[in-house]
Amino acid sequence: MRLKSLIYAIPLFLSGCSGVDVLNQLAEQDRVEVRENLVFDAQTGLTLDVYRPVEMADKPYPVIVFYWGGRWQEGDKSMYQFVGREFAKRGIVTVIPNYRLWPQVGYQGFLKDSAKAVEWTERSIAEFSGDQQRIFLMGHSAGAYNALMLGLNTPFLAHSQRRLAGVIGISGPYDFLPFSSEDLPQIFAPEANFEQTQPIHWVDGKNSPALLIHSLDDDIVFPKNTRNLAQKISESGGEVETLYIKSLSHPLMIGVVSNILSWKAPIADKIEGFVKQMPAVDVELSAAEEAMPTESLPNSADYSSTSK
Repeated sequence: MRLKSLIYAIPLFLSGCSGVDVLNQLAEQDRVEVRENLVFDAQTGLTLDVYRPVEMADKPYPVIVFYWGGRWQEGDKSMYQFVGREFAKRGIVTVIPNYRLWPQVGYQGFLKDSAKAVEWTERSIAEFSGDQQRIFLMGHSAGAYNALMLGLNTPFLAHSQRRLAGVIGISGPYDFLPFSSEDLPQIFAPEANFEQTQPIHWVDGKNSPALLIHSLDDDIVFPKNTRNLAQKISESGGEVETLYIKSLSHPLMIGVVSNILSWKAPIADKIEGFVKQMPAVDVELSAAEEAMPTESLPNSADYSSTSK
């Protein structure tokens, strides 16, 4: 009876630690192996966790790199164990990295961190039964922004359309100018580059296959972000699928990925199907292609709390 009460209470406090703790405690344990706090960037000391199925398969498993949300100002990989465990249970190796947040860095800083997690995954995931040719990026909310800014052909992950098998965004901000709050102009400074901070700006029709998911009742990140991005990708000749869900709040859109809330919406099933249907990609890049100079970024400095 207590378990049932907890499950029904989760939607009310999912954004708090208590709700996340319940999801993590009730997530799959037996069929999943976890390696925690693996350093992927020696310079910053940033770490990631890897979740993989215990059962060995005849061929490597597809891989998801998941970026969590929190307005680029709060959160930690440890809060999303339920995401890693759920997809590992479904036969998908899942990597969950941390990345630096505002005010330590601005948008270029957390995108560079996110890209380094991809590079680590490309180099190392075979050691965890992951397929280097079937790597997908996925994020929720602010993390979906990170995923799409790497999954589209931006300078932050050069040649992403050749390196990634796909990209998945859940409730992400992709087209959010003009900024609606005082902190965002600082996070995405300088003002001269605001247009280039928007994922929709980078659509060229050559993106990795994209799956965009949003709640029609999201009052934090409005569904127009997904509609606008999907429309532009489609009009540009890119590959995109959408899934719109009714009657779910912004935080609950990631909560329903958990094993105990998946009955509320078929999001985990949709993601699993998308990942498993996509073919492997050729990730062999020439030395010239790999050598994308940092000067090609919109502005190569990391913006700290003193940047305006």
